[in-house]
Amino acid sequence: MPTRRDGLHAFVAALSVVALAGCGFELRRAPALPFRRIALVGFSDRTTTADELRRALPDDVTVVDDPRDADVVLEALADQRRRSVAASTAAGQVREVTLVSTLTYRLSTRGGKPLLPPATVELRRDMSYSETLALGKADEEQTLWRAMEADIAMQVLRRLAATPPL
Repeated sequence: MPTRRDGLHAFVAALSVVALAGCGFELRRAPALPFRRIALVGFSDRTTTADELRRALPDDVTVVDDPRDADVVLEALADQRRRSVAASTAAGQVREVTLVSTLTYRLSTRGGKPLLPPATVELRRDMSYSETLALGKADEEQTLWRAMEADIAMQVLRRLAATPPL
C-alpha cells in the first residue's frame, strides 16, 4: 500500500525531471557539419587522432578513403606526440613528465580550394612518475594520450562546424 512518503518521493522525482527538461539540459553531441563526406589524410600511425575524429563525427557524415570522393579533405600537416621530463631529483630520477599532443591541420575542398587556413591544436598534460610504479604509470600515460586526442578531435569538430556551407 503506497504511503504518503512514497507519494512525496514520486512527486520530487517528477519535479526533478521537469526542472531538468525546462533548463535546457542536453548531453553533449557532435556539432552539425555543413558537409556529408570527409577524407582524413596525413595522420600519423603513432597517434589515435584520426580514430578519435572518426568516432566523434556525427552519424550523417561518412569518412571516405579517396579524397576525390569526399566533399572536404581534412589534412593533418603535423600529428605528433612528445614526452619530456618536467622534473627530476638530484640523483637524476624522473619525478614528473610532460605529455604534449599536437595537431596542425587544414580543411579544403576535394579540388584543393582552402576552406580553413592551417590551424594548430596543442594540449599538454603533466604526469607524476615513479620507477617503482612504471607499469601503472605506462597505463596512465596511454589513458592521458587517448583523452588528449579525443579532446583535440572535439576541438577540430567545433571548428569544422563553423566552416561556411559548400
